[in-house]
Amino acid sequence: MNLRLILSSFLLFSILSIGNAEETIQFNRDVRPILSGKCFHCHGPSEKFREADLRLDLPEEAFFEKDGFAAIVPGSTEDSEAWHRIVSDDPEDIMPPPESKKELTKREKEILTKWIEQGAKWEGHWSYLPVQKPATPQTSNPKWAKNPIDHFIRAKLEGLGLKPSPEADRRTLVRRLYLDLTGLPPSPAEVNQFLADQSPDAYEKLVDRLLASDEYAERMALVWMDAARYGDTSVFHDDGPRDMWPWRDWVSTLTAITNPLMNLPSNKSQVIFFPRHPSNKKSLPALTATMPPPMKAGPLPKSSGWSM
Repeated sequence: MNLRLILSSFLLFSILSIGNAEETIQFNRDVRPILSGKCFHCHGPSEKFREADLRLDLPEEAFFEKDGFAAIVPGSTEDSEAWHRIVSDDPEDIMPPPESKKELTKREKEILTKWIEQGAKWEGHWSYLPVQKPATPQTSNPKWAKNPIDHFIRAKLEGLGLKPSPEADRRTLVRRLYLDLTGLPPSPAEVNQFLADQSPDAYEKLVDRLLASDEYAERMALVWMDAARYGDTSVFHDDGPRDMWPWRDWVSTLTAITNPLMNLPSNKSQVIFFPRHPSNKKSLPALTATMPPPMKAGPLPKSSGWSM
């Protein structure tokens, strides 16, 4: 297993970002983040905040012609009302409006302009799109690459006028590896063990060992624990103890056994079994139960004077 392939894959989407003016603009990668951050508040799914009865989050709305105007006309900036608004200098016409504090940067305007000129191709949510393998870019030193992703890294660096940093020494590499995969630094003995292994695949063997470790499983489980706002206490003012650790151990164990992170959201068996119950049959939906519950005494709404 090639460590550089594993770790570099996390950077692949950023590596494939816009590097030069000739590259094709992609909606999900380049345009959607701009519209989501700068336009959807007033022209998105919220009826409460929507302005001018215009939605830019749906292609049928964004391309729809109304009263002789369309916000976006694929292939024509001159006919696209939205384009005239985003490049305008008139504070009465410019979008987003100055009071929104969501001014488009020069680069963002360039992206939107080029996207319209290239046909304003719309893309659905990335999770519903088929995975496509991009063509390997050409670089000045193809022999530098040790795996296909390295070609993308090199191309991006060259596009920015940069050169790769020299490879770190083995002591630094083993420390980076442990911190990356387990969140913990290696012990002196673990460092010396790696330094003593002079086999050509010493790095790869260490990667395999750490990926199979409980520490790696626990580090990956942190993603779900953070998403669920995990806590061993009930938080808020009472902050009493609660038995939430079985779900924590369940996520960690499941990760260690099968590495099923992609299956966790759809797993309907995410429940907690409390050992204090004799039958061990009472359970709660884990992702809901881990959230901090507000517990307070006092008058309850519509309680007619009753209190806890």
